[in-house]
Amino acid sequence: MSLNIEILSRAANEARGLCMDAVQASQSGHLGLPLGCAEIGAVLYGYALKYNPDEPRWINRDHFVLSGGHGSMFLYAWLHISGYDLPMSEIKRFRQLHSKTPGHPEFGDTPGVECTTGPLGQGVGNAVGIAAASKMAAARFNTGEHTIFDHHVFCLCSDGDMQEGVASETCALAGHWGLDNLILIYDSNGVTLDAPAKATQSEDTGQRLRAYGFDVQEIDGEDMQQFLDALNIAKERDNGKPQFIIAHTLIGKGVPEVEGTYKAHGEAGAKYVDAARKALGLPDEHYFVSQEVYDYFAGHKKQLLADYERWEKIYNEWRKKNPGLAKMLDDGMEREVPTDLLSKIPEFPTDAKLATRKAGGEVLQPIAQAMPLLMSGSADLHGSTMNYIQDGGDFTRDNPGGRNMRFGIREHGMCAILNGISYHGLFRASGATFTVFTDYCRASIRLGALAKLPNIYIFTHDSIGVGEDGPTHQPVETVSSVRLMPNIDVIRPADPEETAGAFVAAMQRTDGPTFLALTRQTVPILNDIDPKLRREGVARGGYIAQKEKGKLDLIIMSCGSELQHALAAAKEFGDGVRVVSMPCFERFNRESSGYREEILPNSCRRRVAVEAGVTEIWYQYVGLDGKVVGLHEFGLSAPGPEVMKERGIDAQHVIAAAKSL
Repeated sequence: MSLNIEILSRAANEARGLCMDAVQASQSGHLGLPLGCAEIGAVLYGYALKYNPDEPRWINRDHFVLSGGHGSMFLYAWLHISGYDLPMSEIKRFRQLHSKTPGHPEFGDTPGVECTTGPLGQGVGNAVGIAAASKMAAARFNTGEHTIFDHHVFCLCSDGDMQEGVASETCALAGHWGLDNLILIYDSNGVTLDAPAKATQSEDTGQRLRAYGFDVQEIDGEDMQQFLDALNIAKERDNGKPQFIIAHTLIGKGVPEVEGTYKAHGEAGAKYVDAARKALGLPDEHYFVSQEVYDYFAGHKKQLLADYERWEKIYNEWRKKNPGLAKMLDDGMEREVPTDLLSKIPEFPTDAKLATRKAGGEVLQPIAQAMPLLMSGSADLHGSTMNYIQDGGDFTRDNPGGRNMRFGIREHGMCAILNGISYHGLFRASGATFTVFTDYCRASIRLGALAKLPNIYIFTHDSIGVGEDGPTHQPVETVSSVRLMPNIDVIRPADPEETAGAFVAAMQRTDGPTFLALTRQTVPILNDIDPKLRREGVARGGYIAQKEKGKLDLIIMSCGSELQHALAAAKEFGDGVRVVSMPCFERFNRESSGYREEILPNSCRRRVAVEAGVTEIWYQYVGLDGKVVGLHEFGLSAPGPEVMKERGIDAQHVIAAAKSL
């Protein structure tokens, strides 16, 4: 079927009208991209994309990511017109409380929205992650007889997206990995929010992407046939290269007073909407979509559903012939975790003395065997973070079935790609770096928490115990700063048995990410605490590691490598001392008030905490009358034990703090 340019041109203008009306009504939003890219939207949703509005999470759909999330009305307009469950009433509630049309697209709120985008560059990274996951899925589940995964990933990105470093990091990996199922559409309108793009860039973006390993085409983005031809070339090329289409557009097209200028980026054009609508041939009726356009998209939907039904027949045949693969796929989509996962991890020898990063590497192996869709990656640090899945192979262009991803020194790109893998919905994504480098990827971690993605961050070298590398590599405030982020569990295990519990807790959490903070330095096995209690206590966030033998007089609490100091200090105070391990504040705070009172009874206000980090967050547990032994300065370059002693992180300082109460 040829492209119906007449009806799609009308649809493009009517989509412009919806965007104008929504932004004008809310007096907030961005008109530039939705107006400038209307023809692109018409071709994508009216002809080129493979999707099913009735099954927005169909596993073999083409994925469309709007990286320039400020242009959210572009996406909402086309989702409405093309038949997704996004009624006109929601378009009219753009940017209003509890609407399905928030200011930037949010995953889980709106059918057809693939990613939470807004911070520029993130959508590009997400699209790379989705494309990688799609390659993994095809390698694992397609058979010689049945192809159930063969979709493309499309991403519409802006000048601002391509300026962000995270886009560069992830595009470099897309080229290196040969993600030829990825098509980036660059809305090149030469304008950023403050000024013409030439004020801040003089590079040749196309040449940069060629250097990364992309095929590059350059077109007039307002010419629908040109754009479709470029898409067809991009989809048909089978040369192991991701595709980059530079589409030149006019920002704010249709509002002469601002089009082509940076003023079109925001809502400045809203006051000219009535005249602009008239010039586009739209009627006085606002939020207008003609019956002809609705009819065209209804007819297109029938064709899409027929294509879906043909795929579904192949899929059902595949399921009958491959029940084991079908079960694995179902488990992945449902985020199923084996109920007996903890029992699959052997107990550590009672005389073991090893770092929790090393323990984590050992714990990971039986978990990976039990969870075949778990993947692991590292930012060039597998040898230090110790999270390589043995016998899992590397994910490469020649081995898309590999379970280990080498991200290179690209922490931000790694975490954006992990988000994309989780958005894809089939694989459990985990990645590793040093804890201090959280600051290089915090924006992606924050979005993972916001979107409730079940990522697992295996971040090692968690304190000043790192030692000789010095304060540049010794996190002091990092762990607590992540604790302040909503909807992310931070688990800092004290010994190998708690580490086993921490990894299982991370796997079992499916409504948000988990941050595992692990040591570089060795820690003792805490044999005075029952191993079962150590493992299972982590899941509750806090537990009694040592119970008082007499009347409770003092509570000493800690987590991570400093729990040993709390236990040592307790020996100085006789029978009235309780030691509480607090590996995860977030999990503990989700427990019932009864459980929290059982662990930290209000009747005992004499409390001390110790952690090799900033102290403020601990006062929620010790109270204003308690004491926290911690840090208010950076570390030092020296052997780890010497740094700990110099900074006062030891049992003697805990004893002194308790005596001062």
